[in-house]
Amino acid sequence: MCLGIPMQVRSIDGLLARCEAKGVERDANLLMLGDEPLAVGDYVVVHLGYVINRVSAEEADAAWEIYDAMLAAEDATAPPP
Repeated sequence: MCLGIPMQVRSIDGLLARCEAKGVERDANLLMLGDEPLAVGDYVVVHLGYVINRVSAEEADAAWEIYDAMLAAEDATAPPP
């Protein structure tokens, strides 16, 4: 299963955005956004190295709450090392 990851745009250089989520930074291609305006500080969803859409800060936070809950549930059911 593949998930889009909500990230905040830190910088933009042409069709490349440097994005950050939970202390991890990645470069993401902006080609799929077309002419949609994007600015540093905006929140986006990154999937397979491409920004696929812009979201609000609230939507990004809500997605991370779900992802964090999924990760916690996975950790709770994992067998001990």
